Amino acid sequence: MARRSIPVLKKLLSTSQHPSPCSRFTSSRSVTYMPRPGDGAPRPVTLIPGDGIGPLVTGAVEQVMEAMHAPVYFERYEVHGDMKKVPEEVIESIKKNKVCLKGGLATPMGGGVSSLNVQLRKELDLYASLVNCFNLPGLPTRHQNVDIVVIRENTEGEYSGLEHEVVPGVVESLKVITKFCSERIAKYAFEYAYLNNRKKVTAVHKANIMKLADGLFLESCREVATKYPGIKYSEIIVDNCCMQLVSKPEQFDVMVTPNLYGNLVANTAAGIAGGTGVMPGGNVGADHAIFEQGASAGNVGNDKILEQKKANPVALLLSSAMMLRHLQFPSFADRLETAVKRVISEGKYRTKDLGGDSTTEEVVNAVVSALD
Repeated sequence: MARRSIPVLKKLLSTSQHPSPCSRFTSSRSVTYMPRPGDGAPRPVTLIPGDGIGPLVTGAVEQVMEAMHAPVYFERYEVHGDMKKVPEEVIESIKKNKVCLKGGLATPMGGGVSSLNVQLRKELDLYASLVNCFNLPGLPTRHQNVDIVVIRENTEGEYSGLEHEVVPGVVESLKVITKFCSERIAKYAFEYAYLNNRKKVTAVHKANIMKLADGLFLESCREVATKYPGIKYSEIIVDNCCMQLVSKPEQFDVMVTPNLYGNLVANTAAGIAGGTGVMPGGNVGADHAIFEQGASAGNVGNDKILEQKKANPVALLLSSAMMLRHLQFPSFADRLETAVKRVISEGKYRTKDLGGDSTTEEVVNAVVSALD
């Protein structure tokens, strides 16, 4: 071997042994699926900007989609949380397009105004809510190796909306659990685990107290579990679940829950993994899907964030990547996810909730620059 080639060889070997920080986000291209003729046609997506910071973060998604030349176009509708009901033309648009991207909708506390979020889920039968809570490289958290998917029943339970005042000062609120809804959410959770190479499904319950209601939910989960022998099944009481989440979250994989527990568990898991501003999610049924920030959009009405234009767009950007994959545009989804993770890892552009001081626009520009 020529003497002058030795330094070059050493350099190549050291590069392969010590890859650059960004290389772990890039992978060689592979054939993900064989599209049918016409699968690449641009798809219409219903867009609901929402309230507060909603238009800011949905605008961020539009900007990135345009920069990627993603094969989607948006049909925008103004919907606000103080409306009495979701306008009929919005429902028809989602039914026609089958996919919706949504910013947060403010839900008034008390009074006679019902949640438009709940209305949408019931009207479109979006029975499964999914929130993916995972560590992002470069974002410091108390726990490592967190990668939890919380799958929550989305149409009944404590959110059934059946409340009335029995006598003055006494209110009765009904929790409804049915065999049908419990079975289908359990089936969705196990099917998700099976198709995504997940190893374990944990059912969260309070059957030690609500023996009939949560007992029926558990019975349904157990029946479905027998049809998936390759996936480990476990059960945990919801209060112990919260304690285990904050002490050893890496033990959980896929979690399936009734309605209210899922809301609490998903937000807890999101906080552990990096905050609600970075966790993607969506609501899906047999025919339609709505993608939005995964965990509770508690900052939707934060006027200070809105004035400073420093809302975190990461959660909705990652949710829109989920949407692209749902629409069978996996390469666009991969590009978007890789760009977002690269920006988070580099740490130069982060909003205040992640320890930085960047504006929404600065983060979006950084994501656009990081696109392959």
